[in-house]
Amino acid sequence: MIPIYTVQRGGDLPEKLRSRSQLTQESVSQAVQEILNGVRARGDEALYEYEEKFDHVDLRPQGLRVTKEEMEAAYRAVDADLLATLRRSRDNIVAFHEKQLEKTWVDFQEGSALGQLVRPLARAGVYVPGGTAPLSSSVLMNALPAKVAGVSSIAMCTPPGPDGSIDPAMLVAADLCGISEIYKLGGAQAVAAMAFGTKTIRPVDKIVGPGNLYVANAKRAVYGFVGIDMVAGPSEVLIVADDTANPRYVAADLLSQAEHDKVAAPILVSTSAALAKAVQTELAAQLAALPRAQIAEAAIENNGAILLAEDLDTAFDLANRIAPEHLELCIADAFSHLGKVKNAGACFVGHFSPEPLGDYFAGPNHVLPTSGTARFFSPLTVQDFIKRTSIVYYSRKKLAAAYEDIARFARAEKLEAHARSAEIRFLDGEKEG
Repeated sequence: MIPIYTVQRGGDLPEKLRSRSQLTQESVSQAVQEILNGVRARGDEALYEYEEKFDHVDLRPQGLRVTKEEMEAAYRAVDADLLATLRRSRDNIVAFHEKQLEKTWVDFQEGSALGQLVRPLARAGVYVPGGTAPLSSSVLMNALPAKVAGVSSIAMCTPPGPDGSIDPAMLVAADLCGISEIYKLGGAQAVAAMAFGTKTIRPVDKIVGPGNLYVANAKRAVYGFVGIDMVAGPSEVLIVADDTANPRYVAADLLSQAEHDKVAAPILVSTSAALAKAVQTELAAQLAALPRAQIAEAAIENNGAILLAEDLDTAFDLANRIAPEHLELCIADAFSHLGKVKNAGACFVGHFSPEPLGDYFAGPNHVLPTSGTARFFSPLTVQDFIKRTSIVYYSRKKLAAAYEDIARFARAEKLEAHARSAEIRFLDGEKEG
């Protein structure tokens, strides 16, 4: 049963909510480093060995890359209704992310021009988890912002099943995003391949996408060789609810995250003790009917919590301290309280905005900061796939009015060559060049 705690404003959170990061396990970091070193040294051969060891499949006969024939078979396997849903979801995601596009701009003034060049990355790598929950939605969410940004080359890696296949819906989703370069590759070895390159897989400029503990540690380890979006931890939802909330809805939304993984964190912060008790009862009833009940139950027992707050101000204080990946506002007049939200990856407003709406369909990205990192990280956006280059132009006349300030500043920092670089253009007898 999910425990109930009463927490005063400014009081200590339950221990299970204070540190949710799983990324500091030394044994995992060491294992990941060995995999990275192996792929960097031995390329494709190491990839085949690691796939056989970790995903239990020998890919040597068929190769690492998904073929055209496999893609055609995937379209035959996906029913028409699901295909239509994938297309509608794609269109919603594209429409939302197109609003994030930036343009090159230059501000021309007398004697100067200052501005910014905006250019897409040349090549991006997308990691998509597979396993028991093949996440075709994550294909769309990771790849489409890159396509909208103008990235011309995208490689996708996802772990294969024991028979060497990829879930058909994931392949179709990739094709709907315009990705033809798909590799049967999971775990830290996939991150290594995209970061360092092998004979089969060209290196990328940035790696995005969620993954397990090994993937997260691998992304952190290759940062600097390539860019990354963020180091993602276990999924989480925090619901702020008052006595207007429906306990059946709240319980269902908590379970929607609990079924992800045994380390997922479903959290309710409520001003109503009656609602808290009702949600406890509903969780037990709904849990019994879930196919992934064992996973969800473990998440609830290990990481779930109901926090009772004396008022909504206290509830929002707790929510902002926890800084959840997903924040639901199941309260009366929810929009009037939106200004109290300081730290959250995504905010779902009102009783009819369940978190899965954001996972699959609404349009905003579902790749979100976790483990309290919403304090300083943002969702995946088009901006993650662009670079900005500053533009600086001064005429001789404009520099003449500024070079003494530049030289004075440089000498204050004891950088004489900086000072002389500005002054040399105005030495006696120096011609305009």
